[in-house]
Amino acid sequence: MAHCFVGLPKNNNGKMKKTSLYQKSSSGKMSTFRHVLWGDWLSLLPDDPTDPTPDGWLKVNWKPNSPQAKTLYVKKDHIADTRPLEIIFVDVGQGDGAVLITPERGSDEAIFVIDAGKHAHMNEFLRSRFKTYKNSFQFEGAIITHPDQDHYGGFLDIFRSPKVGFNKIYQSGLVERPIGKDYEKLGGVTTDASTGVSYIQKLATNRAHIEEDFSDDSIFGRTKFPPVMHAALNNPKIVDFEMLSTGHGKQEDSRAWLNGFAPSQKDKYQIEIVGPVLEKDSAGKSGLRKIDSSYGKTKNGHSVLLRLHIGSFKVLFGGDLNKPAEKFLLKHYAGISEESFPTKGAKRADMIAKAREVFGADVMKVCHHGASDVTDEFIETVNPAAFVISSGDEEGHVHPKPDLLGRLGKLGRGKTPVILSTELQRSTREKADAELVADLSETIVGLDKKPTSKQLESITEKIMTLGRSNVSVFGSIYLKTDGETLLTSFKKESNSQKDKWYSFQFNINDDGTLKLMS
Repeated sequence: MAHCFVGLPKNNNGKMKKTSLYQKSSSGKMSTFRHVLWGDWLSLLPDDPTDPTPDGWLKVNWKPNSPQAKTLYVKKDHIADTRPLEIIFVDVGQGDGAVLITPERGSDEAIFVIDAGKHAHMNEFLRSRFKTYKNSFQFEGAIITHPDQDHYGGFLDIFRSPKVGFNKIYQSGLVERPIGKDYEKLGGVTTDASTGVSYIQKLATNRAHIEEDFSDDSIFGRTKFPPVMHAALNNPKIVDFEMLSTGHGKQEDSRAWLNGFAPSQKDKYQIEIVGPVLEKDSAGKSGLRKIDSSYGKTKNGHSVLLRLHIGSFKVLFGGDLNKPAEKFLLKHYAGISEESFPTKGAKRADMIAKAREVFGADVMKVCHHGASDVTDEFIETVNPAAFVISSGDEEGHVHPKPDLLGRLGKLGRGKTPVILSTELQRSTREKADAELVADLSETIVGLDKKPTSKQLESITEKIMTLGRSNVSVFGSIYLKTDGETLLTSFKKESNSQKDKWYSFQFNINDDGTLKLMS
């Protein structure tokens, strides 16, 4: 059976046309069935002489091998043999979680899970998207940007799954061991007598280091991070462990790249590692700098920072950076050695220009869930046209901060920077829940004998829908790009399958500038 993808048809001014799947009535009339998105996977049916396909259309085998299976139709000029690179910023509630899917087919495809939030929402997404509850699935990598629970907690159930594997678990080198407090958990801090700079030098760089600290679960107590690493060690489908920093990965052109995704290894897209910055003390020993007296600011400030390059576009994953970390990074990449941070004049402008070569991006995953503890200089350095914020309800941080949203709109690129937020895009499903409860109650009250298998299936499905968290329904933000066009999309709050997606489209002008299509 042939496979293809939803294409990106455009009108005369270059703006994307809406693509839908259609159903055909007995009279041959086509009616809209479902709104689909660029890159969605389609299974095509061969033509049937007894039911010929109308000219200009193709038959789609919708939900094969399921009770909902049916034959649908798609316009022939709305499909493609290739797909875009895709990033899903999953609505994990409070925390970060994203899935990066490369555009290749089959065994050449690589899928990375970049953070997994605190709870089960990422696992729910993987189960839904990749059917990991029934199929064995091997992901390319899991990236734990830093040891904060709202970034790693969701990996616990994923790593425990016997059907889910990863070729490699990546982390920042800072792991929280089940001993002591704060910096002691990271291995302690050593001060270079020659420079006065303090470093964390006991870094987890490979599998042997993970095994040394997390094999014995009898000493974990009530700690949160060790059980996640322990689960990974005991999953036979998880192959290896590696630290990510500017001193690791594939070193090429004086920069660090995720191994396998450097310019010499991938010509259409690359993944650059821009943080944490690995330094050497005066004795030549590697370590990560103690950025701040605050344990949290140092740990967060050494988040794994990735910059994706694809064609004319770049996407920056900003981790949980904060003011001390941003100032350190900007000065480092601008080559500023003095202690003072330039906040005005030519020095500031020069710093931003130099650091933009490393951090400049068209889309930015906003640092620390929309906290306001960030510098204007860093936002200006990245200079994105679109921001993605991952945050959740029922937390005391008030993310995203209202003042931060104003700063993003003011400092982003162009007249109308796009600000997308998993929390703001999320639906509460309040009305839908009320209707579903009434429908379910009516069904149950109306039963006068043991329900049929069909009735039981319907009741079970409705109960599962009610039990499903809001964050698994709406809020996730989809980014798709082929390097020439970039699309950011999210589901509308209506339940209409015929008009399901709201999208922003970015094109590149002839002069290389970015254009938001309206």
